[in-house]
Amino acid sequence: MKIAITADPEIPVPPRLYGGIERIVDLLVRGLVARGHEVTLFAHPASEVPCQLIAYPGRKSQNRWDVVRNAMVVSRVLTGKYDLIHSFGRLVYLTALLPVALPKLMSYQREPSVPQITKALRLARKGTLTFTGCSEYIAAQIRPYAPAYAVPNGVVLHKYQFNPTVATDAPLVFLGRVEEIKGAHLAIEVARRSGRQLVIAGNVPDDAASRAYFQQCIRPHLDDRQIHYLGAVNDAQKNELLGGAAALLMPVLWNEPFGIVMAEALACGTPVLAFPRGAVPEVVQHGTNGFLCASTDEMSQAVATVNSLNRVDCRRTCEERFSDQAIVGAYQTIYVQLTR
Repeated sequence: MKIAITADPEIPVPPRLYGGIERIVDLLVRGLVARGHEVTLFAHPASEVPCQLIAYPGRKSQNRWDVVRNAMVVSRVLTGKYDLIHSFGRLVYLTALLPVALPKLMSYQREPSVPQITKALRLARKGTLTFTGCSEYIAAQIRPYAPAYAVPNGVVLHKYQFNPTVATDAPLVFLGRVEEIKGAHLAIEVARRSGRQLVIAGNVPDDAASRAYFQQCIRPHLDDRQIHYLGAVNDAQKNELLGGAAALLMPVLWNEPFGIVMAEALACGTPVLAFPRGAVPEVVQHGTNGFLCASTDEMSQAVATVNSLNRVDCRRTCEERFSDQAIVGAYQTIYVQLTR
């Protein structure tokens, strides 16, 4: 097939550090090319992918003129003979393509905008616009208005080293954006209650609320003995960090659309202890690859029994459900159905 894929313009594909959606786009592009498909990617000009790259002229999705310019670039697909266009970027980038017969697949990696979806459906040629969600939690919100598949996120499996055993005093890990909704302060509480070391890794978003959160709720607890903060980490550091952890803590305070870090931990054989918000229960199988906890009390108690979980089962979950081969295969099956 000849497939066009769009990402948002802010972050290169693959990302250097943070960039969950861009990691999925990179995984998909490389997997499709390896399967013999011809792929064109619309993305940040610094992207490094094994396919044709068309660089966006605008870099900010919140800038109206940048959005218009980028949408005009994407509309050049009309001059080519593509079998399908798959968007991981703004739905507005597909505006010029909506009335034509080209099959269009829009993937939501966050909470969907129902008004945006219904407006796009009114503009689209009947039967040409389909959606996916990165979890059943997301896809179920779309289905009352449009056809939608659930395709989970995943990881390039060979990049993560499976570690079948860890030390009995291995640290707990929190890995993600250090902002209140991700619950790093609750991870600290769990570590304190369970008497375990905690390593926090991730970027602090560049906004006043996040900076204040870090200064008030995280920094006072950092002692470089029990509670450590590493900052943002690259893929090699992430692999080492997760592979040596007793568990990944996910005390999220929002409805997590998916949470790629859970798949990354499972790829290393590391169980996940999490609050059952959003798509978390679709990933964490209670008592098999982690524990679903209703409170920090329950999570602290789960830490004491986490060594009873089989790390082989954690890795197997990732291999079967969240590996790059599983994800690329799922999207390829949808492509075939949409292009019949």
